Amino acid sequence: MSQQNKPLAAPPKTLFQKIKLALYVIFFILLYAWCFSGIELDTSKIKESLPVAGRIISDIFDVEWSFIPEDEGVIDNMFMTIAIALLGTTIAATLAIPFGFLAATNMSKKNRWISSVGKRILNVIRTLPELIVAIIFIVAVGPGPFAGVLAIGFHSIGMIGKLYSEAIENMDESPMEAMNACGANRIQTLWFSVLPQVLPEFMSYALYKFEINVRAASVLGMVGAGGIGTPLLFALIGHDWNRVGAILIGIILVVMAIDTISGAIRKRLV
Repeated sequence: MSQQNKPLAAPPKTLFQKIKLALYVIFFILLYAWCFSGIELDTSKIKESLPVAGRIISDIFDVEWSFIPEDEGVIDNMFMTIAIALLGTTIAATLAIPFGFLAATNMSKKNRWISSVGKRILNVIRTLPELIVAIIFIVAVGPGPFAGVLAIGFHSIGMIGKLYSEAIENMDESPMEAMNACGANRIQTLWFSVLPQVLPEFMSYALYKFEINVRAASVLGMVGAGGIGTPLLFALIGHDWNRVGAILIGIILVVMAIDTISGAIRKRLV
């Protein structure tokens, strides 16, 4: 091999870089040691629980197939879960549009505090746990699917709005600058130069969040927000593991189908 074709060797690490790397390693070792110390791991309890866990898993795989098609069974409740996730995502995807424009830095270059306020609002909404939001709405409007839709819709605004704002910030600004140079007002600029660029990404992000919300709606039902989570909670409380197995199969199949369909649609959009 000629001298010119030899691969370039990485420069040797300086003493400072070696010390810095060693400090990082020591820091993470201490961090994980501190985390494990707080777990209070009891090996005797693990040995006692293994046979119980084995029986539960065995019963789960012994699926109660008759519960899937019956009234108020897996199919009915899964349709309700999908409806909760779809309506909640639609509400969030719509309301997140103004929040996305509010939080985008390139939409308020002269007044940067506006985008800063928008980002803080989205951060606050996104920080609130879905279960806490669901419980609040259950207390406000009563248990049922409507509380689930409101919880999904409110919580999703934070994540979808953040993704919208990033899509707006990453767009090509030259069409917007050209329309401003031609004397177009702000609404015309947004309608003809901004939305055509970001709308496919908006729809892609909304579909992606819908996938997540189907899973979230399954959990929110366990606190009274309707859907498949309600019979799952009763089955868990009653140790009816055969029925739990039927519900889990329904959730897995539906989530896989939605992921596949949504993924195919998103590939066509972006």
